Amino acid sequence: MISSIPAREYGLVFATAVAVTYLVTGVVRLFATRIGAFSPIRERDVHSVPTPRMGGVAVYLGVTAAVLMGYNLPALSEAFRNNTEILGVLVAGGVICFVGAVDDRFDLSAVTKLAGQVLAAGLLVLFGVQWVLLRLPTGSDGDVGNIYVLGRDQAVILTVLLAVLLTNAMNFIDGLDGLLAGVAFISAIAAFAFSLYVLYDSGNNGLAQPPLIAAALAGACLGFLPHNFFPARIFMGDSGSMFIGVTMAAAITSTAGKIDPLALGTRSSIALLAPLIVALAVVFIPLLDFFLAVVRRTRAGKSPMSADKKHLHHRMLQIGHTHRQAVLIFYLWALVFAGGAVSLGFFNWQVVIGPWLGGAVAALVVSAHPWLRASRLNRLRTRSQTPAD
Repeated sequence: MISSIPAREYGLVFATAVAVTYLVTGVVRLFATRIGAFSPIRERDVHSVPTPRMGGVAVYLGVTAAVLMGYNLPALSEAFRNNTEILGVLVAGGVICFVGAVDDRFDLSAVTKLAGQVLAAGLLVLFGVQWVLLRLPTGSDGDVGNIYVLGRDQAVILTVLLAVLLTNAMNFIDGLDGLLAGVAFISAIAAFAFSLYVLYDSGNNGLAQPPLIAAALAGACLGFLPHNFFPARIFMGDSGSMFIGVTMAAAITSTAGKIDPLALGTRSSIALLAPLIVALAVVFIPLLDFFLAVVRRTRAGKSPMSADKKHLHHRMLQIGHTHRQAVLIFYLWALVFAGGAVSLGFFNWQVVIGPWLGGAVAALVVSAHPWLRASRLNRLRTRSQTPAD
């Protein structure tokens, strides 16, 4: 039974990830430069100067150092007893980070990268990271709803699909300096808050690993951000985007896929969906970009994995936002969706809906401001050029 939250230990894990990633990134940048792991200038890119990749290696090392720190702390060391999920994250993360690092240097084929993603997802499953429970609201408020226990084959398929989906979604959003690192940081903080709430409220020590994974990932992303924010000195590369996708999938699956609804109870039927809502909301932006790209390319008769310059971040630049403005607006949207979803675990949806709608409207207005301003100027220009009667 969890009697208290070891806030200082989680803070130390977070700080370790920040410090190690920040310091190691400089070394990784020099190594990537020496071996020629540069991001080429392509038509769809927004940068104009060749920039080294492989930043994900530093993120992985930061997460690993933070996990090892947690292993040596009195309270957090309990998370490692009779549970191999964190080890699975490090092993699977190491595999996908290696595949991504090779791609950052040699540009692997899409099929090869997909094989690496499936392998990493399979390793997560082997180490116990599986989505085993689903619950849906039925009946009146307070009812625990229908609880579905997935069979082994179903759990494996769902976990692998989720990991591969999030890995590619994170890869899709990595198109502006600091975009992926910042959105992943916000998403990891949201996952940490929700998993910590679940751990404390359920008292289930088996759920002690997800907050540790999320805290380490959040710290690593924050430590990498000073090197990656516009103008970036190093890019995440596939080594970073794919590692973040796999790690995020592990944190979400370990929490949302194993919650005992009878232990948590509910305040309303909507609250029963909180785990699924959080799982979707923390990665809403990359998932939306991913699905829009697949639909757009499929309708054009192209491969879903082909490249173009019509991602959400490209559209933000096209309507008039600067590079930094576009990135900060994506941060705002990530806060709105992830924050609103996590709030469902703490408050009734009636309390959450008002502030969430306010935040969504504010984000929408900020996002559309250049377009609205241009439309207004065009109307004024047209009106001034119209001859008076």
